[in-house]
Amino acid sequence: MRAAQFYAAGDVRVEDVPAPQESTDKVLIEIEWCGICGSDLNEYIFGPFAIPSPQSGPHPLTNALLPVTMGHEFTGRISYVPDSISHLKKGQAVVVDPRYYCSSCTPCSQTATNSCEKIGFVGLSGGGGGLSEVVAVKPEAVHVLPEDGSAKVDLAAAALIEPLAVAWHALSLYLSIAPYQSGLADGENEDLSSIPVLIIGAGPVGVAMSYVLRARGANIVYVSEMSKARRETLRDAGIVTEIFDPAEVDVPQMVKALTGDGVSVVFDCAGAQPGFDSGCQSLRFRGVYVNLAVPKAPMTLPLAPFLWKEIMYKCSLAYNQDDFKSVVEAFVLGRFQGVEKMITRRLSLEDIVEQGFKELIKPNDHIKILATPKRANINGSI
Repeated sequence: MRAAQFYAAGDVRVEDVPAPQESTDKVLIEIEWCGICGSDLNEYIFGPFAIPSPQSGPHPLTNALLPVTMGHEFTGRISYVPDSISHLKKGQAVVVDPRYYCSSCTPCSQTATNSCEKIGFVGLSGGGGGLSEVVAVKPEAVHVLPEDGSAKVDLAAAALIEPLAVAWHALSLYLSIAPYQSGLADGENEDLSSIPVLIIGAGPVGVAMSYVLRARGANIVYVSEMSKARRETLRDAGIVTEIFDPAEVDVPQMVKALTGDGVSVVFDCAGAQPGFDSGCQSLRFRGVYVNLAVPKAPMTLPLAPFLWKEIMYKCSLAYNQDDFKSVVEAFVLGRFQGVEKMITRRLSLEDIVEQGFKELIKPNDHIKILATPKRANINGSI
């Protein structure tokens, strides 16, 4: 079968590899769509980073070394189910939680499988990936996307469930610590309707954050983004309150003018010093700063606003199984209406290097690029 294999930074090859075989413990899925994630792009530019190499040694859960097939944001249809599995059927539309975790380390024992000490991902850590024709996955990672009669689910849009889960987890983390802020009730507070929010960066995760906030009831959402095309895409989606160009306006000044004393929470989806500074200045007293990004360069803590406003800093990593399940359920219920607007290019697997990775390393306005091994998908079928 054809698959995009990672060999080294700048060296991803679409080539023939052995297809996964039927087994007693894995489900086979024919890939429909797979997204390029920011972590995939980091591997292409700087890697191997998370991808296991001879220098780092085999991944502890897969025992794999590069080359590995890339892609962890994928959907498809089941092509084989072991006889021992009764809840899955051939032909079902599915999305996959791509994480590997050990289930026995301290974070896993506290249900924080996203922080497993041996964390890995299908598409990064070996065992196949979504930038291929077929992938073998454990049954418990498979989530069925219900189809009503002859109506077929949009499997391209469903490939966005993975980045939506990243945003969902970050919001859940904030809600778990929101009582730290004065004026919020004890315990988890799901009422986001009056809580002002600022998102730094409208790349894939930033836009996903916008959709998650809307799905969970947020009404006051501001976004800071440099790219005009991304700002226009988000504005056209109609899911945020206001979008600022930080090159043209003083974002903290604008936020305070609109809110009175600043936002309650900042979600940093960019990972750059100017955004960090601006976000901290935009926070209210005892505001919460949630970082979802992997900074491209070392960042310095803006100590003055942290001290004066008693800001809380929180990092958010990936998602756990409950987050992923919740996003699948919300997607099926139609709570992410219009999310397909995040997709700015659809291409064939064969073009993933030239029109995918190489396009993304240049200055660009893309939000999400998806690839498919099925050329018929490019012509409009799902």
